[in-house]
Amino acid sequence: MKTLFAVLLGVTLLGTACNDPVTDITSDDLTLNQIKGLALEPLNEGETAALLFMREEEKLARDVYTYLFDKWSVKSFQNISNSEQTHMDAVLVLIDKYELEDPAADNIFGTFQNSDLQRLYDELTDTGSASMEAALKVGAAIEEIDIIDLQQALDISVDNQDITIVFENLMKGSRNHLRAFVSNLSTLGITYEPQYLTQDDYNAIINSQKETGGSWW
Repeated sequence: MKTLFAVLLGVTLLGTACNDPVTDITSDDLTLNQIKGLALEPLNEGETAALLFMREEEKLARDVYTYLFDKWSVKSFQNISNSEQTHMDAVLVLIDKYELEDPAADNIFGTFQNSDLQRLYDELTDTGSASMEAALKVGAAIEEIDIIDLQQALDISVDNQDITIVFENLMKGSRNHLRAFVSNLSTLGITYEPQYLTQDDYNAIINSQKETGGSWW
């Protein structure tokens, strides 16, 4: 599977939306303080890279959705943007725990250390400005790629318990966000086709229930 910055570069998304609010939920009841308290395990290079990239990838989602809310005043983008902030905070807990340098320490909206993510932000906000439908499809695409990137990290490099728990819960949030965007498009009479997930993986997510759980995501 390709990472977000590799697969979304240069993508052209077609473009209308509804105002249904979206909440982000998870199935684990561990608090962030409990995550901090789990054993400090050695980090491999892949885990380090995944944490740093995921911090900015979640920031990209937050910043794009904030931009699209300002553009279209669709409440869903504001709600999901707030959820992405909690995702950023969860990754930051791990970055601080492992004493890594936070790539999003400046936290300036629309600005990224990773040049590929910077280019992506510029492209996705431009695409999402075309219409509300285009904006919703941008959101669905971001969530698809988040799921792919997180699963790739878990499959290839992540084995620390705390990182595994956080990444699995980030995926649950992304699956709920994807369901929400697809539902919004369906309300408009638009059938969304997966752009990056396999059809089987997409169907499994869309045909399953919203995932519920703790409140810290």
